[in-house]
Amino acid sequence: MKKLVSLLLAIGVSAPLFAAPNTPVTLAKKSKDLSEARSLIKQAINDPQYNQQAETYYVAGEIELNAYDNGYKTKMINPDDPSASVDALGEALYNAYNYFLQALPLDSLPNEKGQIKPKYSKDIYNKLKGHLGDFFTIGADYYNNKEYYPQAYQGFLIYSDIPTLLITNDPSIVNQEQIATSYFNAGLAASQGGATEASAEAFKKARLAGYAQPEATIYEIACWQTIAQQDENRAEEAQNHILEAAQAGIDQFGIEQSIFINNLINSLVNENQSDAAIAKLNDLIAQNPDSPNLYGLRGYVYDRLENDDLSEADYRKAADLPTADFETLKNASNKLYRVGTAKLNALEGTSADAAARENIKNNYFLQAQKYAQQANEMQPGDSYIQNILDSIDYAVTTFFN
Repeated sequence: MKKLVSLLLAIGVSAPLFAAPNTPVTLAKKSKDLSEARSLIKQAINDPQYNQQAETYYVAGEIELNAYDNGYKTKMINPDDPSASVDALGEALYNAYNYFLQALPLDSLPNEKGQIKPKYSKDIYNKLKGHLGDFFTIGADYYNNKEYYPQAYQGFLIYSDIPTLLITNDPSIVNQEQIATSYFNAGLAASQGGATEASAEAFKKARLAGYAQPEATIYEIACWQTIAQQDENRAEEAQNHILEAAQAGIDQFGIEQSIFINNLINSLVNENQSDAAIAKLNDLIAQNPDSPNLYGLRGYVYDRLENDDLSEADYRKAADLPTADFETLKNASNKLYRVGTAKLNALEGTSADAAARENIKNNYFLQAQKYAQQANEMQPGDSYIQNILDSIDYAVTTFFN
């Protein structure tokens, strides 16, 4: 028996072949030096022997999260330390998140028996949950540092994406209002960084998350308008996005926010769907018979269809309503001036046309002048209105005296 024990001890001491081999992953896990650990784990990620294993990316994520935690602790003591800078902390935190994202699907692959037994997923979820607020904070720090895109954008976006990743409705983690606000902030950051499409997508996420103010949808529309202006090949795509966002804006905020119905109708007209635009406006006017903007919009559509009679009638109706706004009065004035000019030019100038000329003067030029003057009272000195007033004054004094 003693011989057997001695033999086993001897084997245990002198048989390293049975010990677990050191791999780049295990060495990285053991390393106390951040640069060395990062170098080792990158070797594993670049090696087909290890880069399909959940453990590789889990360890990579742990290394980066530890770097963030240590840097954050250092910041409390010595904020000027390089490891505590916004860039160092942000890089580590974002790297951790991205590595964990790569680990999760690999951790859910079936084993040799066809069983799915995640080993790291629960810990990954807990780590992300525990650091959720850090992503918002680092996004704000980057934003204040004027590092808008992708730095600040990523922080805000990840903060809002993580609750979906965790598949949880636990309000103690983050509530829906915070999610929507962070998406909105991501949109602002991308916009400041010149990433217009990323900005549009972030504003859309804010809208879909229930952002309570109209700005998310307004800015989303503005982004796609910019994209259409910059690349005419994407004009149709942009119009489809604008249509979707504009309809969503109407559904959420109604017609009081005129920018949404204006963009919806304009998009339909640009897509050669004027009949659909008219049908939409007819329905809305039936529900809101005292809305000057709706009549003005229908007048605009009829104008594009070159139906002057219906267009003129709608513009007059819009401008005569007591709540007519500046844009409505401006457009109505311009419409009457143009129709009046066309009617005047159609006269042959004989004395028999005197009554017709007087009618054109009163019902078109002077009425257009009245609307323009009302608009000028709302926004004194507007150059467009001043041009209309000057044109009307010239026509009246030249052709009717």
